[in-house]
Amino acid sequence: MRKHTRTRTLRRLVTLGLLAGLLVPTARAGALERTPETPDGDIRARVEAVPGMRLTGEKPAAPGYRYFELSYRQPVDHRHPGRGTFEQRLTLLHKSVQQPMVLYTTGYALGGDPAFRSEPTRLVDGNQISTEQRYFGTSRPESGAVDYTTLDIWQAASDHHRLIRALKALYGGPWISTGGSKGGMTSVYHRRFYPRDVNGTVAYSAPNNTDDRDDTAYDALVERLGTPSCRAALKTAQREALVRRTELAGRYTEWAAKEGRTFTTVGGADRALELAVLRAVPMFWQYGDAGKCAQVPAPTASTDELYAWLDATSGLKNYTDQVLAPLTPYFHQLGTQLGYPQYRTPHLDGLLRHPGVQDVRSYVSRDIPLRFQPRAMADIDRWVRRHGSELLFVYGDNDPATAERFRLGPGSRDAYVEAATANHRARLSDLAPDARARAEAALGRWAGR
Repeated sequence: MRKHTRTRTLRRLVTLGLLAGLLVPTARAGALERTPETPDGDIRARVEAVPGMRLTGEKPAAPGYRYFELSYRQPVDHRHPGRGTFEQRLTLLHKSVQQPMVLYTTGYALGGDPAFRSEPTRLVDGNQISTEQRYFGTSRPESGAVDYTTLDIWQAASDHHRLIRALKALYGGPWISTGGSKGGMTSVYHRRFYPRDVNGTVAYSAPNNTDDRDDTAYDALVERLGTPSCRAALKTAQREALVRRTELAGRYTEWAAKEGRTFTTVGGADRALELAVLRAVPMFWQYGDAGKCAQVPAPTASTDELYAWLDATSGLKNYTDQVLAPLTPYFHQLGTQLGYPQYRTPHLDGLLRHPGVQDVRSYVSRDIPLRFQPRAMADIDRWVRRHGSELLFVYGDNDPATAERFRLGPGSRDAYVEAATANHRARLSDLAPDARARAEAALGRWAGR
């Protein structure tokens, strides 16, 4: 399923999980002519009349739709609403107030492509709200200062709960929540704290890291992917990159200087290079497949070829301050609640210089505290197995990021876990015919179809 530029780039980074990209420019508010009103009445005016809602623009959309850019005022702290507010950015793709509404949680910053419709939106022929996660992009206090103690899964779930309550008076039909990767995780966390807000949830490629101390499942999966010869080639390329560390780090440093990029957060180009090498194998599989094994450089490859492959696979820009700074909220969440896998690399023994460089702390400025809360994900996991209902999890069997997946239990009702022979971009359309039919039937039932 094709996404706009920012969403595609963000998804690419989650393996490590690094996420970044460029926002699609938004249209100037009021630059459009008003389109003819539908039987819904003046939908623009009705949306603007929602308390706390502010319309910032409208863009042309496909026939039968209208596309609004909005912001909704949220408390910084839902437990103490008087402690300040911020505006959460969102977009609304409107079809009809009589159609289902799909809440698409990005988990990150917001894109701006009026043509984007998530798979559930297309399947139920619905409206769609896309939300920016609190403290990502411009969804932060006007002062710019972020209180990271209020960046947790409950506060974010409460943002979505409050937004849904505000809009249900206008969109009174069934609601479906969905998202991919961290966006899928976000939709599940919302359901845990507010299980009755929506009629069903479709979570794509959502990791469920219940014990951040144990990453053996991730190691085991990457040792099963592809053929033995492909796995060996990947390990050899990693080793060769570290053998040629001086040359590669030199090129990396020159590129950064030319592009005006820095490595203050990670701690230098050499650390960044080592981190890129360590993440190369999981990233290769997360967005690739066995068909790309032939492109892995051999030991005889030139340094130019090796550098280009590492850049294309791991994304060397992703370890610079200019990419990491906007993603501080993401890495803060990884380091406090969500967890972050670190892969074992015994084949690189003797070549590594920076112990612990895979730790999430490498991506977060040292002046921001990280205190991990081990009970957070365990609580989510228990809820899914004991009380979760109307849940559909979709995975790609070749996706290292989902080596630890959500599991159903004796208390799960009308809930499903389906997997396709695919990577991190797995969709319902990738499932085997019987699994796809089962999944689409559940979605249709939840949407009142």
